[in-house]
This record gives sequence, C-alpha cells and structure tokens, in this order.
Amino acid sequence: MFASFESHVHAYLRAAAGDHAVRARPFTVRIDPHDAGLFFNYAIPDDGAEPTRDQVRRLAETFIRHSRTPRLEYLPAAAPRVEEALVASGFTAERRLPILTCEAAGALVPRVAGPVEVLLAETDAQLWEVARAQGEAYEQPRVTEHDVARLRSVLDRGGLVALAVDTTTGQGVAGGQVGPPHGGVSELAAIGVRVAYRRRGIASALTATLTRACSDAGITTVFLMPENDGAERIYQRAGYRRVSEILHISLR
Repeated sequence: MFASFESHVHAYLRAAAGDHAVRARPFTVRIDPHDAGLFFNYAIPDDGAEPTRDQVRRLAETFIRHSRTPRLEYLPAAAPRVEEALVASGFTAERRLPILTCEAAGALVPRVAGPVEVLLAETDAQLWEVARAQGEAYEQPRVTEHDVARLRSVLDRGGLVALAVDTTTGQGVAGGQVGPPHGGVSELAAIGVRVAYRRRGIASALTATLTRACSDAGITTVFLMPENDGAERIYQRAGYRRVSEILHISLR
C-alpha cells in the first residue's frame, strides 16, 4: 500500500479537477476550457498505476485534442512506476518540488512591516483586489471576470481566499488561497505579493492566516508546493515542514 498522505493528496488533486476532469485510464486529466496555462491543465495517475505505451499515447492525445500541452503533476511515491513509462514515451521532467504541510494550530503569524492588514476575502470587491495583486505578482497583469469567478468558486465550494491590504491606500497588495477541500485535504496556493511590498513578511502572514482558518473550514490537512528555496523558507517561517515531493513532467 502507498503512503496515506500521498494518496490523500492525489485524491484531492483529482477532485479539484471537478467538471473539468477527463478520464484517460489510468489517468485523470484536468482540462481548463478557459485557460491554456500549464498549471491549469495536467494529469494525475491512479495510485500504483503501471501505464502501457498505448495508454501514455492516449493520454497525450487527450491533451492535444483539447489544444493543451501533455503534462502531469503527481507524487511519485504514490505511483512509482509512472515516470519510467512517461520518459520512455518522450516526456521530460520539468521540476521536482517539495511538498510541505502544517497543522492549523501550529501556524506562526509573523510581524508584518508597515501598515498592512491581512484578512479573509469575502466580497467581490475584495476578490478583485486579490486577483489584481496575484496578477502583478505572477506577471499576468490582465485581470478578467474569469479570474474573479475562479476565486468566487473557491469560496462557494468551501475553500478560503486571503487578502493583504495597505491600510493607508486601501489597495490590495497580496493574495492567496486554500482550495475547496476533499476528504479534509486541501492545497494552499497562489500566494502572490506585489513587487513594491515584498520582503515585509506579508507572504508568511498570508500563509499563516489561511492555515489557521483551515480548522473552521473543515480542512484537517493542508499542503503546499514552494517554487524554490526562497519560497520554502517563507513557508517554513509560518510553521510548514517537508513531507513529500511532487513531479511536474511534460511532452513538448
């Protein structure tokens, strides 16, 4: 049997695909009809899967049919035979990221430099501020109704969205979210801080605020994937620790 943590995370990732899920056995494929971005379109293998060359080919064809890059995001510990099959069919590993987790009560809220308040976003106006801040942080400045609708969907399905506000201007300066939970498991993601407000402890404060709010939202296990060592240090300051690894791999 595979480690329960990895299996729970895989179950969450499959559930997060929602109505966008497509089956290409032994994979669940998430296809976002509105956004071709790599991080909105990926597959997760079944736990313990040992895919054949034909199954990998059909997986790639599923992505291509939807004009998407064939790509997977999954935890190798839950499906250790999959990477070998993918590489044999021409897939190349993009990166391996650590998986971190933290108990809600163990989250540490740091001191933020400057007049910045962190709160849980609820109104459409607050969600627009989150979307704009995340857009600047991730170099996607064009914010649309779809971006706000995606955040509203997170809230409507039981997730959390947080906003950091400059109290002197009322402008949103950072945002982040915890996805709708599945079986008590959820992912903390999209922590983004506007360039002018970085290195003030805001990202750590957003992380801790969201993590502490997980208990009231029925989330018992929250995990995240830091992009680099610097991001990992930010999350560690909020109380997170490494427990596993995720592989991003694609066919280009």
